[in-house]
Amino acid sequence: MLVLVPKVTGRVMFVFDLMLSQLLGIQYDLTLDAGQFKAFEGPKLNYGPQRLDDEPFVKADEILFERHVHEQSFRTVAFENTVAPYAVYGQGNLLPFDVFAASFFLVSRYEEYLSQVRDQYGRFQAESTWMFENGMLQKPLVNIWALALGNKLKAFYPDLAVRQPKFTFVPTYDVDAAWAYKCKGLYRTVGGFLKDLTSGDMERIRERHQVLRGKRKDPFDSFDFQFALQKEFKLKPIYFILCGEYDTNDKNISIRKEAFRSLIKTLGDYADVGIHPSFSSYLDIDKLRKEIDSLSEVLHRPLTKSRQHFLRMNLPRSYQKLIELDISDDYTMGFASQAGFRAGIADTFRFYDLENDMVTNLRVHPFALMDGTMRDYLNLDAEVSLDLAKHLVDEVKAVGGTFIYLTHNETLGGEQRWVGWPEMYRNLLEYVYC
Repeated sequence: MLVLVPKVTGRVMFVFDLMLSQLLGIQYDLTLDAGQFKAFEGPKLNYGPQRLDDEPFVKADEILFERHVHEQSFRTVAFENTVAPYAVYGQGNLLPFDVFAASFFLVSRYEEYLSQVRDQYGRFQAESTWMFENGMLQKPLVNIWALALGNKLKAFYPDLAVRQPKFTFVPTYDVDAAWAYKCKGLYRTVGGFLKDLTSGDMERIRERHQVLRGKRKDPFDSFDFQFALQKEFKLKPIYFILCGEYDTNDKNISIRKEAFRSLIKTLGDYADVGIHPSFSSYLDIDKLRKEIDSLSEVLHRPLTKSRQHFLRMNLPRSYQKLIELDISDDYTMGFASQAGFRAGIADTFRFYDLENDMVTNLRVHPFALMDGTMRDYLNLDAEVSLDLAKHLVDEVKAVGGTFIYLTHNETLGGEQRWVGWPEMYRNLLEYVYC
């Protein structure tokens, strides 16, 4: 396909690669030459200010031809059970909105560069997004729009080869604390007993004592359960290991503990393993480098995958630091407080650094749902959470996207506040695969 554009920019190349090449499998070339475009006899698309003849035409907004970031002013339009920004009016438009500008706005996380509103952990909030405000956060809008674009182009060119996407499920596990009681060391163990005594939690005291005496399994130790599910459903999960120094929000086992090192090696035998950068390494590249090196040393291989602890991310600085440390794939793109699609897409994409106005080699893997979102933020029980998870799976299956689920070993232990959640997870896997 030949695409006529008024100007070739990094943004133009990024979004056309995403929409045409990656999501639709359409090979294309860009041209600035209207004469060449008119003479071309194959499939073509005009992306610009005005239509030339009767070719497929998308009226272009200016956002893809700019280099700076500024407040956006656009009209919205209802389209195929979605709401789309960058509405266009007039005859001859392939779609009632600029599908390329709209997709770039979402996938680049343009609005996160503009708003200074953050929660107590410094995170951009789901409730501040254009998608949430328009009731679209739980729809993979970019995938939906890409399929609509492909159908429109096929109507013009029936022989145009458009790839049919295939649904994929990726389970991921954050190991914030490998064990609730084991291997905590003398001071943390004694402190735990004293805390339980002060609060009068006798059941927790008994549980802690039984675990430490080997009479009971640690409530966070759900790894055998995970391994069994991986074998049964042929899962290919990814584990993200927190190995920063102990701190207020970083409470995993010390990576110097032999039992924890042994567990990490076992996880590495069953699945891919990535770094879970600590809360306190948020924007501290030296601390982040140390954590990556520590985990890499245990696994005896370089690390390429990452997901931030607490999903604590600042764009673009967090991603710039990962790139500097040779991390190629990040799985942080999602919200803690709401379920859905933070970048409006259920597929991997390359991070576009708006600060430097350039596409990078960092691959971003957005997740759709986290256990803590349902339990802690939305106050849903396991049964209602399963319904929400099924709804999101259906949304992703409809567009042939990738559904990434985030859970924790603590959750799958099924103790205390997580009673019923191992069953919820198994039921979700059965819904996905059966």
